[in-house]
Amino acid sequence: MSESRDSRFAAMEAALSLSFSGEIKIGGSYVSVVRHDRQLFVSGQIPRVGDSVVVTGRVGAEVSVEQARYAAKICTMRALALLRQELGSLDRVSRILRITVFVKCSEDFSQQSEVADGASELLYSVLGDAGIHTRTSVGVYQLPKNAPVEIDLIAAVD
Repeated sequence: MSESRDSRFAAMEAALSLSFSGEIKIGGSYVSVVRHDRQLFVSGQIPRVGDSVVVTGRVGAEVSVEQARYAAKICTMRALALLRQELGSLDRVSRILRITVFVKCSEDFSQQSEVADGASELLYSVLGDAGIHTRTSVGVYQLPKNAPVEIDLIAAVD
């Protein structure tokens, strides 16, 4: 992986046919990113692009695993866009330490980890070995704005 992480991020934007170059909006009285020493904590991200939540519904009912994986990729791209805004470049991320993936799902749905794989694979594609992380994926009853997935992460920086 000789190209920069920022160029891999741009390639992923093109592959998803989405843009994350504008403002990443938040919906409350909090901040998107908190820096503490060499760690950045990114608030939970839903699959919103601009003002629209791109995928909505309950996984295992209205939303397929593949649609939920796509939603997880959008959440992750938002988190990476916030890291890039904070740091100036994704090349300054030394490691993604942890992600938490919340999946709004039907009561019999048990493929939360397969949904989370969408986020994990994207992090590795963009960041290489620095994208390898610890992870928790859980099923929940409800998420903001009827989103099927919400993801937060913790990154270590140079």
